[in-house]
Amino acid sequence: MPQRLSREEFRQWAEDRPERYERVDGAPVAMSPERIQHIRVKARVWAALDRAITQASLDCEALSDGATVEVDEDTDYEPDALVNCGPPASPDAIAAANPVIIAEVLSPGTQSIDTGEKLAGYFRLPSVQHYLIVSTRRREVIHHRREGEAIASRVITIDRIELDPPGITIDIDGLYPPAR
Repeated sequence: MPQRLSREEFRQWAEDRPERYERVDGAPVAMSPERIQHIRVKARVWAALDRAITQASLDCEALSDGATVEVDEDTDYEPDALVNCGPPASPDAIAAANPVIIAEVLSPGTQSIDTGEKLAGYFRLPSVQHYLIVSTRRREVIHHRREGEAIASRVITIDRIELDPPGITIDIDGLYPPAR
C-alpha cells in the first residue's frame, strides 16, 4: 500500500478498489466492514437529516456516506452522513464544499478515532457547526456544537437535537430502529 499520497493521487489509487479508504496524514487507511446495526442506524441518521431539511425548506442537502470531507491538505474523511449547505454540489463532485453537520455512527474499531482525531479535524473547518457521534449500542448521541471559539458538548438520550445553523431539529428516537 502506498505510504503517502496527494489528494489526487489518493483518488486515482482508490478509484477501482473494492474496499473503501479514508486518507489520514497522506496515507490510505482502510475502512472496516460495517455491522448490520451500524448500517441501520447510519441510514436512519441520513433519513432524519434529509427529512428535517425538506421540512425546513433549506438550501442544504443531506448526503449519506461516500461524500468526502476534506479536513486539510493531507486528510480526507468519509463520515456516515453530513449536511452540506449552499449551492448544490455537481453530480461529479466527490467532496462536500460546505459541510455544516457531520455524523459518525460508532463502530467498535473506530470509536477512539471518531471521538478524538475526527472531532478535532472536523472542527478545523469553519463551516462545521455540529458533529454528532451516534451510538449503536444505546439511544445516545453526543452532540458537539460550535459556540463562538469553543466547542460545547452534551449527551442526548431523549427528545430532540436542535441543529441551528442551519435551523433543523431531529428526533433521537427516529435514529434507531424499533426494538425487535
